[in-house]
Amino acid sequence: MVDLLVTYMEMRRADPAPARACPVVGAMVAQERLDSADYISLYRAVGEPVQWDQRLRMAAEELDRLLALPSTHIHVLRVEGEAAGLCEFNGVGQPEVELVHFGLVPAFHGRRLGPFLLDQALRAIWSHAPQRVWLHTDTYDHPSAQSVYGRAGFKPYAQRMETFSD
Repeated sequence: MVDLLVTYMEMRRADPAPARACPVVGAMVAQERLDSADYISLYRAVGEPVQWDQRLRMAAEELDRLLALPSTHIHVLRVEGEAAGLCEFNGVGQPEVELVHFGLVPAFHGRRLGPFLLDQALRAIWSHAPQRVWLHTDTYDHPSAQSVYGRAGFKPYAQRMETFSD
């Protein structure tokens, strides 16, 4: 068993500031419908350094159903066509939308691409007029995750120690 400090954060309105400028030539963010093989490949590339395993433990049929849901939106950052990061939302079209996964492939860290991806994806999600977008982050996440979320407009609303199987 592993004890993790989990921080819950939320946004109650879209960021009124202008969209972030693209920090790297050839970078773009778009919502994509990934098949399960492409999704798992990108999920592993982004998540292995921070021990993501939720989607790896899902049955293939369950993952396929999740990816096919109209309420599941995956925004992919591509740099010169190469997948560099993802921002996954569940519950799009509902009053509350969860930002489930967000991150970059490690080779793309340090270029201000994370805040750009998050800004672009959140603007797309707010176009669906949710009442709230929320997420949770924990001690295994990237060390600057909370500050990136804070600069994007998320505010902490709860924090607790949770125990997970390792």
